[in-house]
Amino acid sequence: MINTNPSNSMRFRSKIVMTAAFSLLFGAVAANFFKISVLDNKKYQDMANDQHFGSISISAHRGTIYDSRGITLAKSATVYKIFIDPSIFREELESLQKRIDKRNADKANGTYTPVYDDEGKEINVLPESAEEFKNKAAAFIALKLNITAEKVKKAMDAEGRYMEFKVQTEKPVADEIINYFYDMGFASVGSVEDTKRYYPQNDLAASVIGFTTGNIAYGVESSYDKYLSGVDGRTVSAKDSNGNELPYRYSKTFEPKDGDDVYLTIDREIQYILEKHLKEMSDEHSVKNRSCAILMNPKTGAILGMATYPSFDLNDPFEVTSEALFNRIFYEKDIDDPKKKDIEEYTPEARERQWKNKCISERYEPGSVFKIITAASVVEEKAIDFDTWSHVCNGVEYLQDGDRKLPIACHSVDTGGHGPVSFQEALTKSCNPAFIALGQALGMEKFQYYFNAFGFREQTGIDLPYEVNGDLPKLGDGPNDMNHIDLAEASFGQCETVTPLELITACSAVVNGGYLLQPYVVDKVVDSDGNIVLNNERTVRRQVISEETSKTMANALRNVVSLNTAGNVDIKGFAIGGKSGTSQRFSAIKQNVAQEYGKENENLNEYGASYLCFTPSDDPELILLVLADMPDKQNQQYYGSKCAVPCAQEILTDVLRYLDKSPEYDENELKNLDKKVPLLKGASIDAAIKTIEDMGVRYEKIGNGIEVVEQSPQTGTAISKDGCIYLYTEKGNTYEPVTVPDLSYYTPESANDVLTGLGLNYVAKNSLATQEGAIVKSQSIEPYSIVPKGTTIEIEFQAQSFND
Repeated sequence: MINTNPSNSMRFRSKIVMTAAFSLLFGAVAANFFKISVLDNKKYQDMANDQHFGSISISAHRGTIYDSRGITLAKSATVYKIFIDPSIFREELESLQKRIDKRNADKANGTYTPVYDDEGKEINVLPESAEEFKNKAAAFIALKLNITAEKVKKAMDAEGRYMEFKVQTEKPVADEIINYFYDMGFASVGSVEDTKRYYPQNDLAASVIGFTTGNIAYGVESSYDKYLSGVDGRTVSAKDSNGNELPYRYSKTFEPKDGDDVYLTIDREIQYILEKHLKEMSDEHSVKNRSCAILMNPKTGAILGMATYPSFDLNDPFEVTSEALFNRIFYEKDIDDPKKKDIEEYTPEARERQWKNKCISERYEPGSVFKIITAASVVEEKAIDFDTWSHVCNGVEYLQDGDRKLPIACHSVDTGGHGPVSFQEALTKSCNPAFIALGQALGMEKFQYYFNAFGFREQTGIDLPYEVNGDLPKLGDGPNDMNHIDLAEASFGQCETVTPLELITACSAVVNGGYLLQPYVVDKVVDSDGNIVLNNERTVRRQVISEETSKTMANALRNVVSLNTAGNVDIKGFAIGGKSGTSQRFSAIKQNVAQEYGKENENLNEYGASYLCFTPSDDPELILLVLADMPDKQNQQYYGSKCAVPCAQEILTDVLRYLDKSPEYDENELKNLDKKVPLLKGASIDAAIKTIEDMGVRYEKIGNGIEVVEQSPQTGTAISKDGCIYLYTEKGNTYEPVTVPDLSYYTPESANDVLTGLGLNYVAKNSLATQEGAIVKSQSIEPYSIVPKGTTIEIEFQAQSFND
């Protein structure tokens, strides 16, 4: 029988709808419960823990940074955070006041019994009031932590369970503060281990090591932070049902995991040599825009030394150490008469500049050093016949520039040019017109190709932050794209900009077989168990030129030095290849005077003086680049050959001596080799004379004795092949005094004549004694000093004629 009652039917449908709705609701609740209890369990567990636990971070000890020989450059030491639990402190003050009230009552009743130590001094003496103790405690903490008493009291009166007085407190001070409160029975003031970064070498390699503080990080401290930083620990304390932290005795400490140690490829002693001579050059030539130097192993890409001058103290990095930094900023901002407010406004920018590593973070026009790259590209492409090519230099090359001819001068313009030059002569004499012709032979597309191939439009990939890359007008038809004038200027290093690191890396590829490498400053990373977790090795980015081209270029650059020792680093016994450069710093001056070579713009010009060299020339193990950015222009001393070369000479000489590299003399050097004076004192006169004659040097006998009682020079001293040894044979008739002359600006010949006439010996510090036009730059013994006859004076010569 069919139910036709409408009300029954309606009730039935309602039940179905309600059942479905409850089913959906239950499903949703069940699904959400599953999500909370299973899928998001950790999230909600952490939220629950946050409701029941509070924590204090314990800083991990940051890993140590060492040089390549294991000498500490950066380390962390244990210091302490000093904190107070204000809630417990107030409870303890109340307890103290009760003890004071009881003491006062006992004294009033005559029942107070003081306690004395062995020396009869009363102990456990209470203050007059809890408020007095609070005030004295605040003053004590303020004194010890060098903060204000108001700051201390504010922490004491704060709400909550944890307030810091100060972080990075030394242990003796921390102990003194904790004991101060312990003696009064207070447990509310405590300490937690923290770490502090120290740099034992202060400013040495500052731009490489870098520092980290807050959100500021530079150098290795930044790029290897994930290894150095470690994992912080925590002290976790429980909370009551109202969310208030329980006293710190209800806490658990999770120890931090210390960071890994980092070992650099940089050698501290080599770094010191770079910085020492870089400073001397910068001071002597009043360099305006900082100087830098890089010493690298061209076979591996490992950086042995990388310096920027002026540097800064890593222990106080916010102190601006150089007035030149401000002067440069004021020049760029057109501030001619800076006031105190200007200094304050631009101090942050000056800090940023001093922190940045000039070797990787600043571009400059490379000048004639870039001729190495142009020449290598031409040789690789066989764009000329290497053996027969020549170009006639008249001192000026004229290029059509619209309706006018643009003159591009060679440094030989004042002498009418170099005349006909071969490929080798073009490189040796650093002839700009010849290199314009080489650039044209290579062509615009190939020039761009090799500019890219040698890595000038990309970062080198060095393991340091804030690296930039070079630039050159691109191919195209636009007004800013490369044209034939750009190609001409770029061929001798004047249109492009590069970083010092890009340049030395590219030049390494020229002489190491053609391989462009990735430079690096970190050798390895080692964890606390001594396991190597990272090991940097030679990384080839690509091969740019053939090994045959590389050998040709290494030999050509060796000839640059041997055929022109006046303008290059030349060290006896070492085969060195090199190239100097002097560029106009168009990208760094207010007015672009790139197309103007007239004297009217000379006051606007600034220059970059640089030098690159490598040794041994046939299988390079060391390659060095020195840059003086904007040296003083007085007396024409801004050339690379006159500014950067002497600095490179000193650096390489000291480095080779430090590395104990043995000289290998060629035939000509052997003929002119200095002689070491043997021990002759105590020998018979006949034996001494025979020894000297076997050496091939002169001698002079003084006295009528039969035994040598004194000699000059002393044993181990060097003398030239034309030198003289003086033999004294009678006691009391020794060491005839001689006044040392002032040899400034003497030629090698005249210096030799004067010293020989006075009975003095000399040795040349460099090989320029055989160079035409060389003059004395310095002497090892001050003029007018009184010395024994026969004394050896070391003389350094300098070139007069070569510019680049």
